[in-house]
Amino acid sequence: MRLLTGNDLKTGAVTWWTGSDWSLHVEDAADVSGSEDEIARREESARRVNAPNAIDAELQDGSPRPAHIKDRVRALGPTVRPDLTLKPADPEIGNWVI
Repeated sequence: MRLLTGNDLKTGAVTWWTGSDWSLHVEDAADVSGSEDEIARREESARRVNAPNAIDAELQDGSPRPAHIKDRVRALGPTVRPDLTLKPADPEIGNWVI
């Protein structure tokens, strides 16, 4: 599975391609295997996202989970302050990153 991620040009926030738009939540990300380069070029030229790149991911409990620790941190937010993450109420937050 491949996901497309980048940064929102207006806010700098990490974003994930949903298949039709960008979301702040990795759970909304769509598998772009085989079309990642085309989507990345189109979205970057439309100036909707900065530096889009495809990453490896796997499904875990029905949601995409980035394969590399760096991308898991980008998906979730700060690891030193779970209350500031995008999923602050998740009791498994610490297990998700590592």
